[in-house]
Amino acid sequence: MKSIKKNVQRMKSDKNLTFSLIDYYNGFLSICGQHEELILVRSQLECDPKSDPECFPFVETIDTIDLGFPIGLEADITDFIGSINIKLNAGDGAVLYTDGITEAENNQGQFYSLKRLCEIVKKHWHLTAAEIRKAVIDDVRSHIGKHKVYDDITLIVLKQR
Repeated sequence: MKSIKKNVQRMKSDKNLTFSLIDYYNGFLSICGQHEELILVRSQLECDPKSDPECFPFVETIDTIDLGFPIGLEADITDFIGSINIKLNAGDGAVLYTDGITEAENNQGQFYSLKRLCEIVKKHWHLTAAEIRKAVIDDVRSHIGKHKVYDDITLIVLKQR
């Protein structure tokens, strides 16, 4: 942590991150660190979204503000770090993203928003993780149009088999 702190100070940067460990075999996702809200998706295995238009997964967001501290502000952040463990059943998953997605602006200055991100994830959850990621990125690009992109756009979609 001391070398991270020195590098952050040298770069005059204020960043944070989420550290995630995935145990696919036992179906657990561990999250540590402060960043954007985690999108948790719970699948409804008793229905088929391809044949039933009312069949959508349950989507909730988990605030990570209490799970960590912006990196590089303190040499020892042990007292600031928290974590959560999430059981993922078959069909469940999580979406991690940067604020470059939710704060992407269109020509009218409107943000893409967490709400819209959750809606697109929910609508496409029956697809593969790669297809969901593509659907979100395509929708973000459509929202932005020809407007300038000011921040990184990073997205990770995880699905438990």
